Amino acid sequence: MRSKKSPTPRLSWSSPLQDLSRSKKPSPTIEKLEAGGLRTLHDLLWLLPLRIYPTPQERPFRDAHLGAPFKGRGRIIHTEIRPAFGRRGKGNILLYNGFVVVRDAHSSETLSLRWFNLYPNQKKLIEALDEISFMGEPQEYKAQKQIINPQVSEAITEEASGYIAEYPTVNKVSGTHVRKFIDLIPAELWDELPQILPELGYNKEFSLSEAFKTLHGQIPVESFSPELKFRAIDRLIYEEFLIDQIKILVRRKLTKRKSAKKYALPENSLKKILTGLPFTLTQDQEKVFGDIKKDLGSGHPMMRMVQGDVGSGKTIVAYLASRVITESGSQVAFMCPTEALAMQHFETFQQLCPDLPTDLLLGSTKAKEKKAIASRLESGETKLVIGTHSLFQDSVNFKDLGLAIIDEQHKFGVDQRLKLVGKGEATHSLIMTATPIPRTLSLAQYGDLDLSFIKMMPAGRKGIKTRITEPVNYSKYIDFVKARLRLGEQAYFVFPAIDESEVLDLQNVKSSLEKYRKSFPEFKVEALHGQLKSDEKQAVVDEFKKGRIHILVSTSVIEVGINIPNATIMSIYNPERFGLSSLHQLRGRVGRGEKPGFCFLVLDKEIDPQGMERLKVVEENLDGFVIAEEDLKFRGEGDLFGVDQSGSTTSKKLANFLTHSHILEKVVRDLEGLEKSSPELLAPLMEKYAQDERITLLV
Repeated sequence: MRSKKSPTPRLSWSSPLQDLSRSKKPSPTIEKLEAGGLRTLHDLLWLLPLRIYPTPQERPFRDAHLGAPFKGRGRIIHTEIRPAFGRRGKGNILLYNGFVVVRDAHSSETLSLRWFNLYPNQKKLIEALDEISFMGEPQEYKAQKQIINPQVSEAITEEASGYIAEYPTVNKVSGTHVRKFIDLIPAELWDELPQILPELGYNKEFSLSEAFKTLHGQIPVESFSPELKFRAIDRLIYEEFLIDQIKILVRRKLTKRKSAKKYALPENSLKKILTGLPFTLTQDQEKVFGDIKKDLGSGHPMMRMVQGDVGSGKTIVAYLASRVITESGSQVAFMCPTEALAMQHFETFQQLCPDLPTDLLLGSTKAKEKKAIASRLESGETKLVIGTHSLFQDSVNFKDLGLAIIDEQHKFGVDQRLKLVGKGEATHSLIMTATPIPRTLSLAQYGDLDLSFIKMMPAGRKGIKTRITEPVNYSKYIDFVKARLRLGEQAYFVFPAIDESEVLDLQNVKSSLEKYRKSFPEFKVEALHGQLKSDEKQAVVDEFKKGRIHILVSTSVIEVGINIPNATIMSIYNPERFGLSSLHQLRGRVGRGEKPGFCFLVLDKEIDPQGMERLKVVEENLDGFVIAEEDLKFRGEGDLFGVDQSGSTTSKKLANFLTHSHILEKVVRDLEGLEKSSPELLAPLMEKYAQDERITLLV
């Protein structure tokens, strides 16, 4: 339905919803919409109909097709309305179910209409009718056509000149009420929708105003078509991606604009460090280190992410970057998500360079030692500190923090990374992830970072075989594990829970520990989980490293940070409860030495087809990029410019970088072209966004 001239004062898209009300008193319905997140007319604009189509013309009953909108008229020849058993509406009002048979006004055919949960006033309306005009979608029931809950008489005349637009319910405000508020938006306002960069790509071809008017039914009915609707949706997707990409561009520009200390080592010093390694770098490692050296010597803060699959050798690249900084006299902070990973890196760095003044700062570090480490960092005595979340605490300060390294960056919030980087002046940042990031996600979420990839695995790795183990072949799986253990190898058994749960039907560490001690009497079986104290955890890990523990029964605490080449078996129980990337990470704990690795996804019951399909992705693929793509389809993309990185929320209404990657890549190309040809058109917009703290959070 087309908007009419509004009786309210002059409105703009930033006007609050209450300005739509004809009454001076606050509207309770609008207050509900505001509580549901719709505060301005612009918010209302982005609340798109679930479905929209032109009101159908009245047709004979023979033209009523299943699932297609139909409008008909006829005489009622049978009416049956009875109380809805056990159903009551607001105010405890008795509800009714109705059944009507209608003879077509254009033929002798009949059609059944059914209503469920009618209120008394609706019951009265239907009972008073001899003839009925109705609209709805025919369905089939017992080989007969019928329409469920059709609109009748007066309800249809509201839509007669325009569209059927079905809006979602918002905070208990029905879609019908939502539509009434949208219809109050003045007609002239729809033509005043400002668009950013009107000379760019889709913007030139189809304005934002045209797109919204099409999707809300604010154009002449004869102009509407399904093709136009799809074009309008693509235009809004383009808009959402465009806004994100401009924000990313702002971040990148602001980062490159800042000055930072230059770090570079003489070639002979670098050669000495490289020859001190116990192995030769792979080609990928050499290239990534080359990228880092270039960044560190550029005079601008490095913002680089290194992507490398589990076991690809990212730690060595981080070590080499650290040496460039520490040999130049500055400090490095290396932040890890778990104590186990921090301790592993600490041991690695100590072995590679025992003379480098290095400290380990953990949550479990004694208060006295924490104080001593803080003092050494502030004085500059400590050149490298490796730790967990403790590194960004207020009590930790640096004399000259040159480089912040964040390992497994997805385990930290944006604000936590910012706190660490903020402990230095224009600190260089190196972010590492073992969760491969697809190109579309890189464009959408990490466009402000320079990306490097390590895909080549170090020589000597024998690889990993993965199998889904169902109850029918469980005994064969146990026999295989015993055979490998008798060869002197070790195994991880990973469970989703520590204790038994009354709510969730999950296998757990504590009961499984006893079970497998009985199943493997000739081997030592111990547990590792989050309820153990830090020193207890470390003692278990040390015993496992020494080969004194044969089976480690654990939670996913070992997902990162355990590197034991002799451990060749990874058994993951209730694997359907883990994300695909977590399964891939866990699998990466084995096959790290000269012996082949084996990963078993152990099911204790039948799971749904979708769950089995997810597990087959892991069984059939060792490529982390393929797995990451599939994982994203299940967990979403998160809020790209807030501190929330959970996939459960996203700031976008329509755009999805997986399904709309072609539009995202067009936006990127269009912006790159405009930046080269007409940078002056971008400048005002970038200055505006540069004032937004949410956008500049990482700068």
